[in-house]
Amino acid sequence: MKHNFFGAIVALGLLVAASPAFALDLHEARSQGIVGEKADGYVAALKKTPEADALVSEVNQKRQDEYARISKENNQPVDVVAKIAAEKIINGLNTGESYQDSSGNWKTHK
Repeated sequence: MKHNFFGAIVALGLLVAASPAFALDLHEARSQGIVGEKADGYVAALKKTPEADALVSEVNQKRQDEYARISKENNQPVDVVAKIAAEKIINGLNTGESYQDSSGNWKTHK
């Protein structure tokens, strides 16, 4: 079961990265410092604008739905799924993109 669980997390990362319009918007927002990746597996607006808030809401809803699906399939708590996904997403960030460490501090990926 662990293999399926981690495979699902990897698939989630690929889903988020490969979805054309959705990922492009997220990628651009991260690269421009508009949004950052939180340690809990969700994104946060770093620059408050209606567009940033809408993107954050859309991304977080899609992630929440996917985390719930993976959680149910693998009998794991949703927060565990989200934190594992966060680690994988943060490790894959480009140089200069923002993320939140486990202490809640915002940092720039190097």
